[in-house]
Amino acid sequence: MDTASRHVVVIGGGISGLSSAFYLHKFSVEQGMDLTISVIERDQHFGGQFMTLHKDGFVIEKGPDSFHAPNESMMELISDLDLEDELVAASSDLDRTYILHRGELQKLPQGISLGIPTHIKPLFKTNLLSFPGKLRAGMDLFIPKRMDDYDESVGSFLERRLGQEVLENIAEPLLTGIYAGDTYKLSLQATFPQFGEIEKTHGSLIRGMKSIAGTRGPLDLSGPSDDVQTSKRLTFRQGMQSIAHSLVHYLHPQVNLIQNTCVTAIERVEKSLEDAEARNTYQIVLDSGKVLSAAAVILTTPTYVASPWLEPYVSTRMLDHVHYISVANIVMGFDAADIPQPLEGSGFLVPRKEKRNITACTWTSNKWPHTTPEGKVMLRLYVGREGDEHNVDLPDEQMIELVRKDLREVLGIEAAPVLTEITRLKDSMPQYPVGHLNALERLREEMAVELPGIEVAGSGYEGVEVPDCVRQGRNAAAKIIQFIQ
Repeated sequence: MDTASRHVVVIGGGISGLSSAFYLHKFSVEQGMDLTISVIERDQHFGGQFMTLHKDGFVIEKGPDSFHAPNESMMELISDLDLEDELVAASSDLDRTYILHRGELQKLPQGISLGIPTHIKPLFKTNLLSFPGKLRAGMDLFIPKRMDDYDESVGSFLERRLGQEVLENIAEPLLTGIYAGDTYKLSLQATFPQFGEIEKTHGSLIRGMKSIAGTRGPLDLSGPSDDVQTSKRLTFRQGMQSIAHSLVHYLHPQVNLIQNTCVTAIERVEKSLEDAEARNTYQIVLDSGKVLSAAAVILTTPTYVASPWLEPYVSTRMLDHVHYISVANIVMGFDAADIPQPLEGSGFLVPRKEKRNITACTWTSNKWPHTTPEGKVMLRLYVGREGDEHNVDLPDEQMIELVRKDLREVLGIEAAPVLTEITRLKDSMPQYPVGHLNALERLREEMAVELPGIEVAGSGYEGVEVPDCVRQGRNAAAKIIQFIQ
């Protein structure tokens, strides 16, 4: 076996790429394969958006601050990396989340899950909906289920089941925190397929969500405390960057980690006509002029980065149709004495119709008490969503001024923060259009013929949350191992 035939190149060193490399190595060792693995990252650091800053006693997340639990892929990786004892659960005193409605904070009705009510009674008590809006939401119990299997937008689905007011006042601001998108453009099957399955099974979305609420059991982990075992959100004591650092530490002696390097092209090298057993190999052209030969490649970059590499061989229309949104988060630390009212709960969300500068505000010191020094309060504010990205590009001073204006008017905070950290995540939030999964299936079918041994994975394809990216990296690695065998 020559060098190229046992070399796998992973392009992209974020969580998807590092997970791919980890499982490539793990599976190859388990199966006794002699595999060479290289990971190419264009930036100085590996980990992508996983960036944790420790400053003045604060633990500041510049990217994702936590992940949803339980999740089999995520917990398997954490176990493999011996990170169980680093897990921290979100504070148990977080039963209150607020939504800004007509300039006032209103408590989210009890029993809301991903914007979907699981109980009718709290819904009828809320000030977030008019009386006709409440009646329309209750009609979900009687509206027949859709009989076909065609994809539709998240917005059209939720409006059809629960009405426009629930969508605009409750569901949309909650779901914006995940995708930052326009719900009328987002594919239901690619983002929240469980909603469609619930409708098929139960008819009513409310009835179905109620039946599955609270059914999860504790995590299958031996070390962590009870609150970690049962929490819906988890993070790491030293920040989310812990998992990226652990992956890099594990991979460093086993894998070629190449940073500050861009790929300019992927060239297919045709197999020899004289050798019927031979396979295509690939030439990975780097910006330095160096060329790497490989039997297989895993692409974990955004779709708009991967598209030019694949376009000479397959249709990249699907990749080009995934639009990316730019967002920013602003972390502010305050002296607790400067907060004029008690901050109870986890924070508040801002519907589009409120026309504010921010889309949400997390009371981080409440949600994750270990991140904030005693006597301080930390808030994490979010800017940017589909159709409203202009503030992301403002100079720091202007962005801070706009964010502080919202804090004054909503929370009455007049004092200047003792700490401010701004992170802009340009073109970071992929928007899956209606029909996305079918288009992805067609792309993969074409790649299997024209580019065998090349896999795609990452947030641009099958889920944007951290466990989604880990799962995709693992699955891509398994496919490559099978291909090389």
